[in-house]
Amino acid sequence: MVYKVMLFAGLAERFGASLLDVEIPTERITVQAFKEHLIALYPDQASYIHPCFMAKNQSYAVAEDYLEASDELALIPPVSGGQDIDSQSDMKFIITEQPIVPDEILQKVLHNDHGASLSFVGTTREYTAGLRTVMLEYECYIPMAIKTLQQIDSEIQQQWPGTLIAITHRIGSVTIGEISVVIAVSAPHRDMCYSASKYAIERLKEIVPIWKKEVWEDGSEWKGNQLGR
Repeated sequence: MVYKVMLFAGLAERFGASLLDVEIPTERITVQAFKEHLIALYPDQASYIHPCFMAKNQSYAVAEDYLEASDELALIPPVSGGQDIDSQSDMKFIITEQPIVPDEILQKVLHNDHGASLSFVGTTREYTAGLRTVMLEYECYIPMAIKTLQQIDSEIQQQWPGTLIAITHRIGSVTIGEISVVIAVSAPHRDMCYSASKYAIERLKEIVPIWKKEVWEDGSEWKGNQLGR
């Protein structure tokens, strides 16, 4: 059986490919066994494969889950951060290569019964820990990103019922001062609005498969802190 596995960000660079064909003699295999098999095939990449998460059909899979060759599989590097960008069905959650206009995102969540609204706007800063950034490059597993953004919305509804949220994230090259992400939130009261906004950006960093590459004058590095849950 041939299992096709998508690779992203720094992992794709390490393998020199964005898709791996992995031959396994069984029709089903656990995530843990699959990763062990992959490490046996690519021992030089073991330190990079080991901390990765597996995604099965656009959702995170745990070690005991079974994989089949017919599943849509991806190996997700623990860094941040089949669907066309222009055909996303849920317009509250957008992945785009185009510049972001914050007010357009905010307009999606304004409601006559809500007394508070705000926008979190993330931009590219020039200096980080003494290093001068030239630009950021973002890569994304788009269908899974939309699915996990919808998950964040559901989690927010459980904690702060009635809150409205819209998120747009840019991919590709984002230069100094340009906007990479906008999270717009509205709620009946300001405390709900502040809390939901903070929760959304933290969860985005944890579970949404968007990867950020910092490009400096003399090098580059993939960065982030996804937790895979």
